[in-house]
Amino acid sequence: MSYFTDLAHQYIDGAWQTGSGSWDIIDFNPYNGEKLASITIATVDEVDQAYRAAERVQPAWGRTNPYKRRLVLERVLRAVEDHEPEITEAIIAELGGTRAKAAFEIHLAKEFLREAMQLALRPEGRIIPSPTDGKENRLYRLPVGVVGVISPFNFPFLLSIKSVAPALALGNAVVLKPHQNTPVVGGTLVAKVFEDAGLPAGLLNVVITDIAEIGDALVAHPVPKVISFTGSDKVGRHVATVCAANFKRCVLELGGNSALIVLDDADLDYAVDAAVFSRFVHQGQVCMAANRVLVDRSVEPEFTEKFVAKIRTLRAGDPADPETHLGPLINGSQAEAVSALVETTVEAGATVLLRGRTEGNVMTPTVLTGVAADSPALAQEIFGPVAIVVPFDGEDEAVRIANDTPYGLSGAVHTGDVERGVRIAQRIHAGMIHINDSTVHDEPIVPFGGEKHSGIGRLNGDAMVDSFTTQKWISIQHGRSAFPF
Repeated sequence: MSYFTDLAHQYIDGAWQTGSGSWDIIDFNPYNGEKLASITIATVDEVDQAYRAAERVQPAWGRTNPYKRRLVLERVLRAVEDHEPEITEAIIAELGGTRAKAAFEIHLAKEFLREAMQLALRPEGRIIPSPTDGKENRLYRLPVGVVGVISPFNFPFLLSIKSVAPALALGNAVVLKPHQNTPVVGGTLVAKVFEDAGLPAGLLNVVITDIAEIGDALVAHPVPKVISFTGSDKVGRHVATVCAANFKRCVLELGGNSALIVLDDADLDYAVDAAVFSRFVHQGQVCMAANRVLVDRSVEPEFTEKFVAKIRTLRAGDPADPETHLGPLINGSQAEAVSALVETTVEAGATVLLRGRTEGNVMTPTVLTGVAADSPALAQEIFGPVAIVVPFDGEDEAVRIANDTPYGLSGAVHTGDVERGVRIAQRIHAGMIHINDSTVHDEPIVPFGGEKHSGIGRLNGDAMVDSFTTQKWISIQHGRSAFPF
């Protein structure tokens, strides 16, 4: 099947339909500009239809034996495995992912589906003692009802499935809105694999739309009880505000400005490999990417020489070519923004170790050092192939620089002394720190999330149960209570 022809629709209440909006989202290949699909956007009415369908069918799904819910997820996994070649091509075409990146994303998506199968059986009730004679306290773990999921463009298949599958496994219904740059891979393709697996109609709905059309309707709608959002901290702040105003729970997985720290006793060759991957995987369009590479001044000259030499070997270009390491950025606006930031930083006095070039949406790597401490390039998340090397003197300064950011998602420490690395990791204000590894990691059963502007809440493993279920206290008086009047 041609995903971009057959899946260029809204998916609401088990039906593929055309949106009723007055304009279309045009889905482009970011590498060659080819038009992949044209999708008429969903309006507020379609958003309401999707949520009402989810609300109607969820109670029966919530009462369904969790072993039966698990069977659906097993079939989803098989559908992904059966169509992996086509999904790979879709990732390459729609978001400019390289073949290696597509394989990595699909592998993780399958791992998260396997974990979601187990989540169906994870919720447990409790019997809690009471100080009142004859009284029994039961604590039930129940689905929240309907979950709204908003996914990003960088790992759209994985990050949609990462919230959608657990929410469904735990007995909820879902309305998914993918990013408008990845409407198929992040949206309707996900709906298709669940449809093929026999998920009952209405439990998963996908609306392709834009905030310019629907405003806050997706978040403020009265039906969803939880909103799971992955994206920028700017949008995440607004989502959190709307959720709070409407008494909704939100799970926010937002941006990062990770630091990879290379101490004076590190294995430099290995640290170089980890740093290159951490900065340039998927062209740097990863929330956990190492924007800042902090290197002890005593080893900085040797590290930097090897770091730049390794980066020079990276090939940028056609993501369909198996030899390509860096494909295009997601769109022209992103490429222009990253290019402008580099230009401004260089004009402000940064030293250029390697200057990239931009052709279309493809950017070759740039490496800078000598960046002023108050430079925007050090303060913000750079969603592109730009690395900044920052020398430091001693552990305290490394920790200070690492923490000098409003973000706190991920990080890494390279050292010959593991416990030294752990001590430093404990001082860094981030949700995840990796010793002698890259900054980019996600595992199905390990809580994933950040501090500060990098988000609220956690995903993965038992954290999914906390995010997508609620607790209900039911007490039973087996005897008779004594009342004061």
